[in-house]
Amino acid sequence: MLQRRLFLGLGLAVLMPTASRAAVPLKVMTSGAFTAPFETLGPRFTAETGHAIETIRGPSMGAAPDAIPNRLARGEAADLVILARGSLDGLVRSGLVRPGSERDLVHSAIAMAVRAGAPHPRIGTVEEFRQALLNAQSIGYSSSASGVYLSTELFARLGIAEQMQGKARQFPRWVGREVASGVVEIGFQQVSELLPIPGIEIVGPLPAPIQRVTTFSAGIGARSEQPEAALALIRFLTSPPAQAVARAAGLDPA
Repeated sequence: MLQRRLFLGLGLAVLMPTASRAAVPLKVMTSGAFTAPFETLGPRFTAETGHAIETIRGPSMGAAPDAIPNRLARGEAADLVILARGSLDGLVRSGLVRPGSERDLVHSAIAMAVRAGAPHPRIGTVEEFRQALLNAQSIGYSSSASGVYLSTELFARLGIAEQMQGKARQFPRWVGREVASGVVEIGFQQVSELLPIPGIEIVGPLPAPIQRVTTFSAGIGARSEQPEAALALIRFLTSPPAQAVARAAGLDPA
């Protein structure tokens, strides 16, 4: 009911910004998984509403200084944040995102990638996946949601945490680039973060029993000075045309 009241209260306000407000860019912090569709949808929103957007990118979680929760904790302002739902819930609890403004956007799965032209390991079953990790000379994973899952849960669950030490490395942004350049043999990240990277091939998603699907959601920043415009953007991002763009980027609309 709280969410409904907020959306009704703001939704009947200004959906199209006035000229003076449109001149102030809407600050949007987005995590990597939603970057690809947002690069298309952000300019479309601007074209339809006249409201400029300043996009700030960063991981959903982790100790990196540019991680969205860390940016907000330092006092950086954002009108809208888009990140993993678990992190968004934490921002609501800490008073950095307006309660009731949360809206799920997409679901995202984790996939494995290799350098273009390299052999594709068999990963159709959990045991095949486990063996592929053991056989790999080097492995890359992200510092955000997918990498946190692999490094803190999955390796141990598969009983290979010790074997991964020394050959599994964390990268702050685009793991696919490290795969394409040969820095690591195989890499893991959200499908939507691997698809845009040239020079790699996606082997496939993690086997269903060990897959971790992450929901990425939007919320209005507690310090936002343009909550009506932020709400209009949320509605735009959940519209059928925006959902089609998300699907093309390897995401499932929520």
